[in-house]
Amino acid sequence: MSEKIVKNKKILLILFLLASISFAIPSILYYLKNKTILYFDEYFNFLLNNTYMLEQAIIYIIISIILTILYFLIIKNRQKIFKNTKQIFIFIAIISLIFAIVIPFFSSDIFYYLGIGRLDSEYGQNPYYVTIEDYVEQNDINTDTDTVLRKGYENYWADTTVIYGPIWTIICKIISGITFGNIDIALFTFKLVNILIHLLNCYLIYKLTNKKIFMIIYGLNPYMFIEGIANVHNDIYVVLFILTSLYFLLKKKKLILSLLFLAIATSIKYFAILLLPFVIIYHFRNEKRLKRFINCIFYGILFILMLLIPYLIYTQDIQVLNGIAVQQEKFSKSFYIILIQFFNMDIADLTQVILLIGFIIVYVFICLQLLCKEKINYIKEMRKIEYLLLAFIFLLLTNFQTWYIMWLFPLIIWQKPKTIKLIIQISLISQFANSIFMIYGEAWINGTKFIISMLIGTIICLIYNNKSKLEKRREKV
Repeated sequence: MSEKIVKNKKILLILFLLASISFAIPSILYYLKNKTILYFDEYFNFLLNNTYMLEQAIIYIIISIILTILYFLIIKNRQKIFKNTKQIFIFIAIISLIFAIVIPFFSSDIFYYLGIGRLDSEYGQNPYYVTIEDYVEQNDINTDTDTVLRKGYENYWADTTVIYGPIWTIICKIISGITFGNIDIALFTFKLVNILIHLLNCYLIYKLTNKKIFMIIYGLNPYMFIEGIANVHNDIYVVLFILTSLYFLLKKKKLILSLLFLAIATSIKYFAILLLPFVIIYHFRNEKRLKRFINCIFYGILFILMLLIPYLIYTQDIQVLNGIAVQQEKFSKSFYIILIQFFNMDIADLTQVILLIGFIIVYVFICLQLLCKEKINYIKEMRKIEYLLLAFIFLLLTNFQTWYIMWLFPLIIWQKPKTIKLIIQISLISQFANSIFMIYGEAWINGTKFIISMLIGTIICLIYNNKSKLEKRREKV
């Protein structure tokens, strides 16, 4: 009888597999027809047929709903479906390979990554000072043979120097350097590396928790497959290095290695530095306050040195840090778009300054409070930093992107069940909200519709979660 139940439950895996294949079918058809990704420019077109259509959005939403329902059912029935972690890994790997086929129709960032990597590896240019656009236009480059650079040249970011830290530039350089200037080889090489990173993240999450549920929550989340594998975003690498940092901190008690991997994460995307005080203070949580403070200063300086060393590869002057501010100069998909649309830019700028000052005050207060505490409850502190990251993503970033929600997942294992549920829901809501751009087009002004969709979806989830909680309480009574 039990075998029959397990067999029936495994139908969920088959259905999830089929839904994933359905998600990849438009990309398969595109490859069969065009043979190459070189001429692809059908962003926010699920069926990849050069139009923004309501029908496409509906098909995308239907498949996404099916994947989402199956995802939650698999989480609920995980004990009956998977006998061990090996089965989970294998299934995650299979689904990842399917999503590797999906053309990154939600974002063109991967072609920028590859372009700057090619600029560095093949042409010996410093991408922190030379843009893809300037180099191609000022030199006799045959982009017909170097399709990686050509695709980078056609990218939205082609006129921008590197906006990421040097570790990411090195990663792009290595991957681009082994692709022979072929954009199709380059794209799939990057995707295969991202699959490996995704599986490593699943492994680290399991090692940190010893619970299969967190592997499934992270590893089988449709959001992760779309943003991390299909769209090939570099945030998945930041997740890897933060998890590695936490692993060495909590499991191996190796502070220097923990700081090293946190520095690597920060040297990809700078937000990771927010974790620094929590890492150092945790390691010295049993020390007296004065000694704890001295250690914070010493290891903080050591961290900064670790962070700055990779910059020596590219640094010519202070301009190397220009990329830090570039993102905040753009306004996209954040609530600041609403302020600009209904008020003006001055109001948006003033709001940003006020919220930034408020965030800094709160952050410093929490860090000082942590520094002075005699007894530290690390779980509570991890919950605090998660809330800070939520505020940072949704209130401070003027150029919000859906893949930034990935930043919340390394710390999800310490959150309360209701917070975990809400983070999962927000990640999935962001993918449904993207359908706005399928219908109306990828214009900055449609960011208002996107934010409203995100807000409505989150409110519905909060109401549903509270209703479920009340029903459970009534059942107990």
